[in-house]
Amino acid sequence: MPQPSISVSRLLLLILPLWMIWGAMQTAVLAWAGFTLNISLVDSMVSNGLLLVISMAVGNALKYYRPDRSRFFYIFIWNLCIAAIWLGIIRWALPHLITDQNYIIFLYKSLPVRYFIAFLMTGWTTLLYSLTYSFDELRKNEMRNAEIERTYRDAELYKLRQQLQPHFLFNSLNSISSLTANKPEEARRMIQNLADFLRGTLKNDEKAMVTLEDELHNLSLYLDIEKIRFGHRLNTEIKYDETVLKCLVPQMILQPVVENAIKFGLYDTTGTVTIAVQASITAGALQILIQNPFDPHTAHSKPGTGFGLKAMQRRLYLLYSLNKLIESKAEGNLFTTVVTIPQP
Repeated sequence: MPQPSISVSRLLLLILPLWMIWGAMQTAVLAWAGFTLNISLVDSMVSNGLLLVISMAVGNALKYYRPDRSRFFYIFIWNLCIAAIWLGIIRWALPHLITDQNYIIFLYKSLPVRYFIAFLMTGWTTLLYSLTYSFDELRKNEMRNAEIERTYRDAELYKLRQQLQPHFLFNSLNSISSLTANKPEEARRMIQNLADFLRGTLKNDEKAMVTLEDELHNLSLYLDIEKIRFGHRLNTEIKYDETVLKCLVPQMILQPVVENAIKFGLYDTTGTVTIAVQASITAGALQILIQNPFDPHTAHSKPGTGFGLKAMQRRLYLLYSLNKLIESKAEGNLFTTVVTIPQP
């Protein structure tokens, strides 16, 4: 069953004082016309009190039924009928309460004016109730749509997280496969590191956000796996200030970028490559720079690459509703990716 909203309660607090002011004005007009204060008060209290009760009853009915725009004319008919019912009641009731003959003559002569006033009063009250209920319903629909959108966003984020882990696992298994024949001991160490990495990510699987400290720890496990594969060719430099360690970041947000840096930094070269990661606070946001050297003449996309970065871009947009939170640029033989994470 629908319940009155806060906006409807405020509307009642607005209507009641206005109705009291109108009743006081009617009492003053009757007293000015020569009737006693007692007669003026009885007329005003009975007529306006009854009109207020009827108007509130109509407003309560509109909470459960409101004609659509094509049938809005029905409300006009309602007000005509309600004013007629009200007029019939006071025409019968007031002569029984006030026996003064001059007043009764005045009452009968004023019935057309009273009917017109009652129609206007019920009309504007009905209009206020209709607008209030319509705006309240619109607000509730917006809240429902926002909840649906939030649920959809959470489901898509969960799907992206679930896709990233198999993607990383597939790449890691390929690396292990390349070591099993020639370097079984290193393959064994890589499997152990992979198990530690997956254990850490599965432990935080239900967390959408983790601290940068946890994310860097998982990143170091991933880099240990890659260092076994590439040996002395892969070096890493991770720099950060202690103050950034408690910043919140989306889980598994750095690994795809570092993986991309390793692929484009090592696949087309034979020498030693250094992957640099630097974290700092800039303009109230956490900014993480990932840099890798590359040869602009030989660098090209590899089959199957790019999913991690695309998924990360999508995740950042869903989480923060902002574009350009990940940007890349090439300067000479240095490729830089900048990830910006807004902080609360």
